[in-house]
Order: sequence, then C-alpha cells, then structure tokens
Amino acid sequence: MTTTMMRPSKKTTISLGGRSRVIQDSKEMSMDRREFSKRMLMAGAGAGLALGAAPAALASGDYYEEPARKLPVRRFDVVVAGAGTAGVVAALAAARQGAKTALIEGKGYPGGTVTEGGTALHSFYNLWKAFDVEKRLVVQGIPQELIDRLMKVGACSGHAEMSQGFNYDSVCTCIDTEMYKLVTFEMLVEAGVSVFVNTLLTGAIVDGGRVRGVIVESRSGREAFYAKSFVDCTAYGDLAAYAGAEYTEPNDYPVCNSVGMGNVCIDTYHAFLQANNAVGQLAKGMRSGQPDQIVRAGAERLDVPGLTEGAWAIGMSMVTTTVHDNYLMFIKCNFKMSVSPTDRDAVAQAELEIRKRMAQAVELFRRYVPGCEKAFMARTSPKLCIRRARLIKCDYDITHEDVIEGRHFEDEIMVYGFHDSAPRLQIKDGGTYGFPYRAQRVAGIENLLAAGMLITSNHDAHMSTRNTVCSMGQGQGAGTAAALCAARNCGTRDLPYGVLRDALNQAGVYFES
Repeated sequence: MTTTMMRPSKKTTISLGGRSRVIQDSKEMSMDRREFSKRMLMAGAGAGLALGAAPAALASGDYYEEPARKLPVRRFDVVVAGAGTAGVVAALAAARQGAKTALIEGKGYPGGTVTEGGTALHSFYNLWKAFDVEKRLVVQGIPQELIDRLMKVGACSGHAEMSQGFNYDSVCTCIDTEMYKLVTFEMLVEAGVSVFVNTLLTGAIVDGGRVRGVIVESRSGREAFYAKSFVDCTAYGDLAAYAGAEYTEPNDYPVCNSVGMGNVCIDTYHAFLQANNAVGQLAKGMRSGQPDQIVRAGAERLDVPGLTEGAWAIGMSMVTTTVHDNYLMFIKCNFKMSVSPTDRDAVAQAELEIRKRMAQAVELFRRYVPGCEKAFMARTSPKLCIRRARLIKCDYDITHEDVIEGRHFEDEIMVYGFHDSAPRLQIKDGGTYGFPYRAQRVAGIENLLAAGMLITSNHDAHMSTRNTVCSMGQGQGAGTAAALCAARNCGTRDLPYGVLRDALNQAGVYFES
C-alpha cells in the first residue's frame, strides 16, 4: 500500500486531522499577519480523519462539519512532536541550546520504543569484536548521558560485552523500562522543556512551505502551538504528513508487542538453551546491583518439539534481556499486517491478535522451559510497536551502500556502527558510517526536521538507521539544528553546517574525524 502526498507550492494551508483548507481568496492573501493568524485558527476541520484515505462515512456522503472556533495559542522556539527514542533527546538538545522548547506526547510518559519494545539498546559501539579492531564508543553526547543517569539508579546493565553472538553486536545495553520513563522525564524538566504528555497532535498550520504551528488536543481542550522550528519524532511521521510533506507507506515490517515475564530466571533459561545446544547471544553485566550477571540470553537453532513450532507460529523471538533477577524484560511477538499500521481498524485487529500471541508465549515458557512453571505476564506495551509506518521524503536518502560501506559525509551529525541484520549485513571493517544532516531535512518544507524510524527508504539501510541508539543520535542532531535555526530565524537549509558541527562537538557528540 503506497500513499503519496505533495504540499501546495504557493497556497496557504491548514491541515488538521487529514483535511485541509486552502486559502486562495485575494483578500485573504493580502491580510495582515494578525488577521491571517486569527482566520487560520478559526478555520474549521474535522477531527480524527485518517490521512491518505477518505473515511467510509465521508466517502458515502455522510459527514459532520465542525464549527469554526478560536483556539488559545502558545508560542515556542522549537516544537518536538513525539517523546519517544529520538524525541526525548531532540527536546533535551534544543532546550540546552537555549530554545524555548515544547515536547508533545500522546501517552503519559516519555520513552517510546525504548520503554515499550523493552529490548536492549543497540548499539553505542562499533562492531569491534567481530572484526578484531579498535573498540570505540561511537554514540556519545546526550544518549550516553542517559545511560550514565540510569546507571546511578541501578536501572541499566551498563554496556555489557557480548561473549557469544558478538557478530551481531559487541555489547548489549539493557535498561529498566519503568525507570527510563522517570529518568528521562526528570531530565526534560531539568532542562526546562515544556512537556505536554497526554496530548495528541491533530494537525499542522502551514503557510506555503513553512510550518507555523501545530494543533494539539488534550483534556484541557484544543490549542495551537506556534514555533519557529519543528522536529517530527512521532515514528509514524504524523507531523510531516499533516504539514503536507511527501511520503509513502512501504508496510515492509511486522508490528510487534513484547511481554515482560515475572517468576522466571534468566540463568535457568540460559541453562535450558545450553542443554539443547541452542545458545546464541550471551552478555553479562549489572543485574539487581550485582556485576557479571547474565543480562542477555538468546537461542539459536532451537529444536525442542512443541516449543519450536509454537514459537514460530506466533512470531516469538527466543532472545531476552533483563536488569533484574526473576524477570525476563521482553519476549517479543511479531505479526505482519496486510496494510500499513496507519490503518486504525486494521491495527485494532492486530492489537487483539498480538495480545493473544503474548498470552500463548507465556504459556509456552510455562510448559517447556524449566523454572518458568509459574511465569506470569508482568509488562506489556500499551499499544503495538512499529518499525516503520510513513516514510517521509527528505533532502537526502541514505542508501544501503552508504551504510555497509561505511561512508561519511561533509554534513554529518553523528556516526553509527550497528546493523540489525548482522551478521548477514555489517558495516565494513567494524567501522562506522556518517548520518548526514540533509537526511533529516523534510523535503519541500523550510523549517521541519525528522528523526527516527520515519526516514531512510531502503529496507536494508533502514535496518540500521531505525535502531534505538541511532534514533537517539539523530534526535540530538535534529534538536540542536532546530534550536540554532530558531535563534537565527532561518530555515533548516540556511543553517551553516560549521555552526551545527561546533554545537554538536561542544555537546559531546563523537565524530570519526
């Protein structure tokens, strides 16, 4: 399923919930800015309509026309949409550059895929063990600061070195998902970010090729947030789509949810894998305050009648992590949807199917894995997790060759060295590739940047750039750039790269040269 949207080139548009009002009357075009803003805020649009497809009721001619109304306005320098893996870091970076920053999040906490996927973070390092090359901590800055803060409260394994399965990753960084929510929330408040949780992004106010504001809705009502610069970290590409950016919907990944299981033991699970000659990944680090404990264990070529077939049938991965005794932090179940995860009704069906699969996963562990006879479901994500929804077109599209050949660019905002398809695909010679700033600039829009899984079209390249730690690094680059653009009153393409590079260097971002 592919949907393409193009922004208008010379018209002023307010895009709300998928419907747009195009202002083209000559009197409107000549009005002063105050009157323009007033009319924009009063422009009516139907709430909750899906982008890219007309709802069935509307297609049949049955619709409700929402009355125009005035919305209260808040003004910021930078607005970051989505408080997930990239969004938290983007907001921190923007605020630390002195920008008055708003962070919008639909749930009641920050964290995104880091907390909801529950998996380990991949990867702060280059793949040094597989290639026997120099060990380098290649993602630093704010992402590493998050790990340091988690370590202080006993909520992280540290960068636990992989002793087996290191052709996939050289380290495994496990976190306590619940403490991650708290620590990141605290850091955002400390930085002066205005954090708007339980708040939905419902539209964009667009003037030609520039985003002027976003429409949000919460139990406090409907509001308009105006800003100079914007960053889309929604994973679904919601802000970019509302703003009229060009996008497609490849639907090239399964969706998933993960269950955390209590009354289990990762040591016993590892012993079970050993007994069945199925040990794959293994890493030891801090667990329940003790060093040199198993924090990641995974199966490879598991052949246990009943368990093997059962796991395959529900898309269950047999690798898990933990930072606590008696707890497996995540057992992931995948489900391939026939349509894009932007389809609300199809997602509702997928939510039910995946929850059935998670219940079956717990039952498989109870039945087949020693020590798990009394396992129970201790954690799930509040909604299914995606790896990709909308793919937003940017000024540059990172290629597969850019990634595996370890290419670098004159405008990079970070470097990265992990590939989620390893060992089949790896960055050349255990090195890194550069992530160019232009790959974050949303095509056709002057002041909108994107970070996280909503960019990079090639599936193999995306299997690297979508990962958690890469998304964090992208967030720092985008948030820093957005703040600098706001301070200079310039568009994203007018920001001198040297200014951005200096700011990133001062914030501790690592570059290869």
